[in-house]
Amino acid sequence: MPRIGLDAMGGDRAPVENVEGARLFLSDGKCDLVLIGTKQALTNVEGAEKVEVDDFLPMDVRPTEVLRRKNCSMYVGLQLLKEKKIDAFVSAGNTGALFAGATFVLGRIEHVDRPALAVPVPSIKGFTILIDAGANVRVRADHLLDFAIMGLAYARVLGKQQPKLGLLNVGEEENKGDEITKEAYELLKTHLPDSFLGNVEGHDINTGKVDVVVCDGFSGNVAMKTMEGTAKMIVTTLKDQIRNAGIFAKLGALMLSRTLKKMMEKLDPRTYGGGFILGVNGLVIKAHGSSDRKAMKNALEVALKGVQMNLVEKIAGEIARVRDSGVGR
Repeated sequence: MPRIGLDAMGGDRAPVENVEGARLFLSDGKCDLVLIGTKQALTNVEGAEKVEVDDFLPMDVRPTEVLRRKNCSMYVGLQLLKEKKIDAFVSAGNTGALFAGATFVLGRIEHVDRPALAVPVPSIKGFTILIDAGANVRVRADHLLDFAIMGLAYARVLGKQQPKLGLLNVGEEENKGDEITKEAYELLKTHLPDSFLGNVEGHDINTGKVDVVVCDGFSGNVAMKTMEGTAKMIVTTLKDQIRNAGIFAKLGALMLSRTLKKMMEKLDPRTYGGGFILGVNGLVIKAHGSSDRKAMKNALEVALKGVQMNLVEKIAGEIARVRDSGVGR
C-alpha cells in the first residue's frame, strides 16, 4: 500500500490536531501512515509507524533554517521521501521552509527552474488551479511560463481534457500590468496558444472562466487568503441570519439543509486540505498553517490521491513534452 509521511510538528495547532487528523485518516485503512515527531507528541498514537525526532521548526523560522536543522521533523520527512521510504510527505509547517527543503533535498524536475505551490480552489465549474499560491514572492516572466505548464499538466491529471489558462492581472487588456506581467503575457501567448485565454482578474478565479490561473506567489497567496476570508464571512453570516430569523425562515432553511450543507462544505477551505509543491522530485503537500484535524485528514487524502495519480511522473512527462515541442526560455 502507499506510504504517506506526516510532519506531526508542523502548523499552528501541532501536534494535537495533526495527530487527531492522522487518527481520522487511519480509520479508513486506505494506506500506511508514517508520523514524524517528538516522542511526547507520538506517545499515544496507534496504528501508524513512528519516526521520532528531537527537533521541529517554529512557524516563524527563516526558510533556510530547515537545511541546517537536519533532525527536525520537516527535514527528516523530506529525506524519507528522497530515499523512497515514503511515497508522499505532508506538512502544515512554514511554507518557505517546506519549499526550500523540498527544492534542495529532493531536487527539481528537469526543465523546471522554480517549483511552485498549486492549490485547487472552488469555482462554479468545480475547481480552478491557482499557481503560485505562495512559494515564490518574486518571479521572472519565464518562471510564470513554467508555472503555467505545470498547472496545465496538473489540471489534465485532475480530469480537464483541454484546460484553459489565464494570467492574473489588474485588467483583461493585453497592455495591463507591470513589465514582468506583460513579458509573461507574450511568452504564454507564443508558447501555449491553444491554452492561453489572456489576462484574468481576481473575480474570475471562482467563476470557472479558466481552469488554471497563473501568478506570482505574493498575488496568489493574497488572493487565496481573501477567498478563504470571504467564504468564512458567507458561512458565518448565513448561520447568523438563520439563527435570528423567524419560524418560516427556519423551516425554509430546514428544507434546504442538504443544499446548504453542500454549499458550506464547498466554501470550507478545510475541505481542500492542501496544495502540491510542483516541480520537485517528490510528492510534497503543503497543508494550511492553521489546519485542524479535519483539514489535516483532507490533506492526507490529497496526498493519497497524488500518489494514486502518479502526479510527479505525469508532471515531469508533460513538462518534457512541452519543452521538447519547442518551448524554450
